[in-house]
Amino acid sequence: MKKSIGIAIILLAIVIATAILSPNFLSAYNLENLLRRTALFGILSIGVGFVILTAGIDLSIGGVVCLAGILTPYLLTQMGWTPTETIGAILLMSLAIGILQGSLVAYGRIQPFLVTLCGLLIFRGVARGITMDQTQGFQGKFAGIRWIGNGRIPLPGVDGFAIPAPVLSLVIIAVLAMVFLNRTVWGRWMKAVGRSPNAARYSGVPVARLQILAYTICSLLAGFGGLLFVCDVGSAQPSDFGNFYELYAIAAAVLGGYRLSGGEGSVVGVVIGAAVMQVLRNAIVLVPWLPDTAEFAVIGLVILIGVLSDELLRRFAASRARTQAKGV
Repeated sequence: MKKSIGIAIILLAIVIATAILSPNFLSAYNLENLLRRTALFGILSIGVGFVILTAGIDLSIGGVVCLAGILTPYLLTQMGWTPTETIGAILLMSLAIGILQGSLVAYGRIQPFLVTLCGLLIFRGVARGITMDQTQGFQGKFAGIRWIGNGRIPLPGVDGFAIPAPVLSLVIIAVLAMVFLNRTVWGRWMKAVGRSPNAARYSGVPVARLQILAYTICSLLAGFGGLLFVCDVGSAQPSDFGNFYELYAIAAAVLGGYRLSGGEGSVVGVVIGAAVMQVLRNAIVLVPWLPDTAEFAVIGLVILIGVLSDELLRRFAASRARTQAKGV
């Protein structure tokens, strides 16, 4: 909770500074766009949070986003599938990817970094191969399914501003994630796996199953996120759709309080972390003296600061615990 409050204060400071430096920041259009992008990336960040909680990492998120985002319009326009069949196929494919990668980590004992890095390359390669590297779009059709990505929910009595539809998906997913992690035994076990896999295993916790579950949830949300992203923008090019999205997701999770060493994290913190990342991106675009090319440098710096802060806090807490133990 303390970390969530801290990152919320940082978000507020960035918002105030950007609003002062750019009058366009507080426009209804910009705020609505910020909410939409925060919701989309927040869904990805919640997913990777489950993996980080088990002391793992998932670098394949961008590849899964690409494959899901490319196949959605492809199946609808090229293959003639119905929206229901398409959504079902995308979600089942994402589940299968998560189960496969989780099994390689849990039972194959392969480093998560290597498994998911290979996945990142493979899934994008599959998307490019299926579509012959051609841009895929909805051809002006399927407005119903596209609503989940680009829809707007009007607010009574408020003109010119609406809640983006992806925010509704984010709220539902965030609530379900919080209930799972804080109110179920599986959530507590997942945290235990991150703190000490061996201790959890000796205590009878099904470590392998929980690791597979974490990667499955992550891939499922990445696939669903890819579907939302392409419904929002309307078309996707397989060579660059979803590029670096895994970095935004991981950065938001780290900023939100997830420890890369596992065992600790907050869903609320992740959502706030995703908002910080999107406000920073927006500030780079809107503030005249900030070069657009600084975006990835800022992301890298944010991740580094988050990791360093987490490590320093961990060492401080450990040192304080030892001091208190000696005092007793």
